[in-house]
Amino acid sequence: MQNYPSGILKKIDERKRNNSFRNLNDFPDQQIDFSSNDYLGFARSASIFKQASTILENNYLLKNGATGSRLISGNYSLYNTVENQLAKFHQSESCLLFNSGYDANLGLLSSVPQRNDLILFDELSHASIRDGIRLSLAKSQKFQHNNFIDLVEKITKLKGKIENIFVVTESVFSMDGDSPDLKKLAAICEEYNCFLIVDEAHAVGVFGEQGSGLIQQLQLEDKIFARIITFGKAIGAHGAAILGDQKLRHFLTNYARSFIYTTALPPHSLATIYAAYQELETSDSPKKLQQNIIVFKKLQQELDLEKYFIESDSAIQSCVFSGITRVKEISALLAEKGFWVKAILAPTVAKDKERLRFCLHSFTAKEEMEEALSLLKQFV
Repeated sequence: MQNYPSGILKKIDERKRNNSFRNLNDFPDQQIDFSSNDYLGFARSASIFKQASTILENNYLLKNGATGSRLISGNYSLYNTVENQLAKFHQSESCLLFNSGYDANLGLLSSVPQRNDLILFDELSHASIRDGIRLSLAKSQKFQHNNFIDLVEKITKLKGKIENIFVVTESVFSMDGDSPDLKKLAAICEEYNCFLIVDEAHAVGVFGEQGSGLIQQLQLEDKIFARIITFGKAIGAHGAAILGDQKLRHFLTNYARSFIYTTALPPHSLATIYAAYQELETSDSPKKLQQNIIVFKKLQQELDLEKYFIESDSAIQSCVFSGITRVKEISALLAEKGFWVKAILAPTVAKDKERLRFCLHSFTAKEEMEEALSLLKQFV
C-alpha cells in the first residue's frame, strides 16, 4: 500500500522517539515471576485444570465455543450454576458474567448512568472505567486520587443540578497498588445519596476471608451499588462479573451493549471459573500471599528501599523512578539475573512516574524476594 494514514505513522514515530514503543514479547517461563497477575498460582494449577475438564464432561459441554451471544444460543446451564456460585460466595443478590473486566466496565458505565446523571471517578481509574464513561450519556468529572475532600466539594457543588450521582473507584489500584478508605467513601455516598461502584479486580483472591475481596473484608456489601470482579488476576481464568441486586442484572441484560452483542464465554472458561472458586474456598494461598506481602515490605525497610515504593498492602508493589530509559534499563538488568519485573511506562502512568511494578505471589520463596530486592538496591 503506497499511501498510509499520516496520523498513524506520526503516533508510531512519537512512541519510538520517546522510547515508549510497545512490543509483544513472550513471557519468559524460565525467569522468576514478579510480573504476572497470577497472584495465587491458579493459572498454572494442574488440579484446577483437571477439575474444569471433569466439570465439562459431567455437564456434557464438550464443545469449543458458546455458539452465540447469551441472548441467542450461548446461555447454557453452566452459566446459571457459576453465577449462583459467585453470588453466594460474594454475598450478593445477583451476578452477571461478562467476557472480561474491560467488557464489564464498558457495559456497566456506558449504560447505567443516564443523560441527566453525573459520574465522579478517581483520576487514577483504569482505562476500562474511563472508556465506559466516555460512552455514557451522563456528565463526568474526575476527582483527585483518594481525595475525599475534593470529591465532596464536587458533589455539593453539583448536587441538585443533576438527577443521580455515581461515584466510581477501585478497591486496589492497578498501578499504585494502594486503596481508598472504602468505609469513609461508603459513608460519604450514603450521606449524599450517591451510588458507589467499586472495581475489585486486584482485591479478589488477595483480601477478605478466602480471598473474597476488600468489600467483604470491610463488610460493605450492602453499601455498594455495583462491584466488578474479574477472573484474569488471582482466579487465574478468564472473564468477569458484575455483582449487584436483581434489578441491576435485569437492566444490564437488556441495555449493556458489551453483554448483548458479543459471543458468550466458551464452556471451558466457565468450568475453570467454577473450579477455581471451589479451590479458593479451601485454599491457603491467600494467607500465603498475605505473608509474602508482609515479608516483601519488611525487606524494603531493611534495604532502605522503602523511599522508592508507593505505600501498599496489596500484591502490587510499585517502585517509582523518573524516566523511561532508566526504568527500562533496571528492568533489563533484573531480567539478566533471572527476575521478570515489568517496567511500566508513560502514558500508562504519568510522565516522570515510570516504575517497576513488582507483582507478588503466594508461591514466591522468601529467598527469591530477598535476592530481587538486593539486586534492585545495587542498580538504584
